[in-house]
Amino acid sequence: MGSKFGAGGATSAEALEAAGTHDPGWMIQQAKRFLEAGATMIMIESEGITENVRSWRTDVVAKVINELGLEQVMFEAADPEVFSWYIKHYGPEINLFVDHSQIVQLECLRAGIWGTQSLWGRVLTYKE
Repeated sequence: MGSKFGAGGATSAEALEAAGTHDPGWMIQQAKRFLEAGATMIMIESEGITENVRSWRTDVVAKVINELGLEQVMFEAADPEVFSWYIKHYGPEINLFVDHSQIVQLECLRAGIWGTQSLWGRVLTYKE
């Protein structure tokens, strides 16, 4: 799912702005329909939210999580700054799609053994 129609990773911020965005409510309603139809996970594309934008649309992320929860939603996180933000605000269990070259960095951040100053020592999980 995405907040942009026809956006791709090579689309510039200017082109995305010119195309406009979907109302996040539209995307959420579509996602609910897919879940009702049997989808097990909804993937949210980063274009128009944290990628190729002048400022991140954290309001869209919050609306998606408030309406759909965390268990059945996965967010694309195109770089460490983005996945660090998701973990800082929504915890280490949030479902994230990252480039294969960033998996070790992400998992070390989730485990609390890597991070920038704003996260170091602040990522905690309490599992049995």
